[in-house]
Amino acid sequence: MTGSDDRTVRAQYEAYPYPARDPADEAHRLITGSPSHILEIEHFVFAGGRAGNLRALVAGGGTGDGAIMLAQQLADRGAGTVTYLDMSAASLAVAKGRAEARGLGNISFHHGSLLDLPGLGWAPFDYIDCCGVLHHLDAPEAGLAALVSVLAEHGGLGLMLYGELGRTGVYPAQRAIARLAAAPTAAPPTAPERLALARRLVEALPVGNWLKRNDYLSDHLAGDDAGFYDLLLHSRDRAYLVGEIVDMAAAAGLSISGFLPAGAYDPGHYLDDPDLRDRAAALPQQERWALAEELSGAMKTHVFYAVRPGNEQSGAAQGFAPAMVPVLHEIAPDRLAASLAKAPRLTATLGGVERQFQVCDGAAAMVALIDGRRSLRQIHGRLRAGGAKLNWAEFEAEFAALFAVLHPLNLLLFAGAVPERI
Repeated sequence: MTGSDDRTVRAQYEAYPYPARDPADEAHRLITGSPSHILEIEHFVFAGGRAGNLRALVAGGGTGDGAIMLAQQLADRGAGTVTYLDMSAASLAVAKGRAEARGLGNISFHHGSLLDLPGLGWAPFDYIDCCGVLHHLDAPEAGLAALVSVLAEHGGLGLMLYGELGRTGVYPAQRAIARLAAAPTAAPPTAPERLALARRLVEALPVGNWLKRNDYLSDHLAGDDAGFYDLLLHSRDRAYLVGEIVDMAAAAGLSISGFLPAGAYDPGHYLDDPDLRDRAAALPQQERWALAEELSGAMKTHVFYAVRPGNEQSGAAQGFAPAMVPVLHEIAPDRLAASLAKAPRLTATLGGVERQFQVCDGAAAMVALIDGRRSLRQIHGRLRAGGAKLNWAEFEAEFAALFAVLHPLNLLLFAGAVPERI
């Protein structure tokens, strides 16, 4: 990255490393999220199989959230490495400090641009994380092509791009701030002065302004300087509709294996009218994703996984074969089982809409057995040993009903499967 706009972007992240993080906090918490949680990688990239000795790249790693999370998860398993790359020396220093605070020795840190990847001579990576980066490039398509150039044939990517509809109000506000900053009343403002001016403007916005009315951005508007600057003072960013993301991925030779959480991209989640739900269900998948985005209006980011099409060993896990290993994501089996035993329903907000989700009778007993090691065959056997009179077809139907509720909430995945010993 060498243009004047590129230098401006670089200067922003030197002055305001993003997101704001303190290495001392690593003693108290591990920040987790999507993309790049190891269980998501195994479900959406390796078809529910174990990642093994994963070789991962975090391109545009910022202050380290994705790199630290994945490196810690790999270290806990005793296998796998993470390569971190970012153009901001200040961000790199924060990420490196976080790794040192955790004693992580499985990350290598590199200062540079992801656009340089094709010429670095690095061996292909099994997995590549690029979260919140491509939309800040002058040519996002070139950035994606650079990532794909170092992706192993069997591998996949986890990405995040801004969502156009959920960022309603951002770009008019950016332009308004730029106009005021350029007013010929004084010397051009410094970065801190631009920040102060922008905060004053946001406070002064009339109630009808679209940014003022967009509650989905309130965390950035009320948060730290790095987040506020990234939202309203960035020198270069753009946002995407779902269809544009699908097209960009296809042009790079990729197929999207899943948007997260899946339930937010199901138009049926937003519709109660039976006829409208039937019409939505009849659409091709890409059209369903796009319709869900249009109905929600709240998706400020799009998190998704992508793989090369045609490889049976990659992509999202499919079906319910007996040897597959289900795993609960970010929730303990005993905790969820106890909750479902009291009331067989869950409340969750997807795409800005709160809904209740009903699970089938017996779901609590099934959930209690999902420990990330037992296969579906073994869970079925445990239930039968406990007195449940379920043949395989009946068990599969009950598990499918449970999966249909928990997977769209990103709570139930298939991950870490290894061949069973029969």
